[in-house]
Amino acid sequence: MNTIRNVLIFACLAFAAGAVGQSPGHWRGASGPQARRSVDATRLPPGTVVLPDQHYAAGEDQTFDVYAPPGAHAAPVIFMVHGGGWKRGDKAARGVVENKVSHWLPKGFVFVSVDYPMLPDATPLQQATFVGKALAVAQREAPSWGGDPHAFVLMGHSAGAHLVSLISAEPRLATSQGALPWLGTVALDSAAFNVTPIMQSRHLGLYDNAFGSDPAAWSAASPIAQLHSQIAPFLAVCSSRRADSCAQARAFADKAKTYGSRVDVLPQDLRHGVINKALGEPGDYTAAVDAFLASLAPSLGARLH
Repeated sequence: MNTIRNVLIFACLAFAAGAVGQSPGHWRGASGPQARRSVDATRLPPGTVVLPDQHYAAGEDQTFDVYAPPGAHAAPVIFMVHGGGWKRGDKAARGVVENKVSHWLPKGFVFVSVDYPMLPDATPLQQATFVGKALAVAQREAPSWGGDPHAFVLMGHSAGAHLVSLISAEPRLATSQGALPWLGTVALDSAAFNVTPIMQSRHLGLYDNAFGSDPAAWSAASPIAQLHSQIAPFLAVCSSRRADSCAQARAFADKAKTYGSRVDVLPQDLRHGVINKALGEPGDYTAAVDAFLASLAPSLGARLH
């Protein structure tokens, strides 16, 4: 509990001062070959309204992009958090944006893609507070671009899936900063629902960079450890090609269900990156995610059927 409180204090100071900056190694705003990772405007649905780099705090990397259909009004909003091992990534990456926007904007959704400070400037737990702040600001501003602040769905891939899972398990990371309740969460292949067993067994070096050596910090950054009450409906997509992804998702689901929460696990025979990029393409995978979204509220169901 003290760790969460301290992180929220850190976030408030950072938002006020714009103290967290962009570290070398990010490919945000890159030129040359890296720039080819950015969204191609010609691949967006005709008439898409794009509002880039909307600041939710003072830092250069504390922004989100808005993609809205023409004439949007009281539209549900998919709030997307990119991955990248907590140390790289970009809200404008093609795999993060293009297929999702192409699928959901014509159905009347708004899509918001979020950047947040990276390692080493912010730990994953601190990153979650930045994402929570972004959510609060996006909800406040949603009516100005046709979105419904009461119809947000959180979505994230990889490290971003970990962050939205952490916020879902401990909503105070967002609600203490003014965020409203959201309809549900879609986590795309997070294998970090429980950080502690990862750190206590053989693991990739990226986890050391992200979570360090303090067991208290592992617990504070573990969605399963921060889960203490009923949460909004949750869909955990997991790659069946990874040894730990679906097992971690099912363990999170099992605990959440003891509090009366709805948590669905959706295994997919896809590579980790493809789970992100392929979402929005025609097929059973996108249809299954649509079915979850449609179940969250009649307003979403009407747009998806």
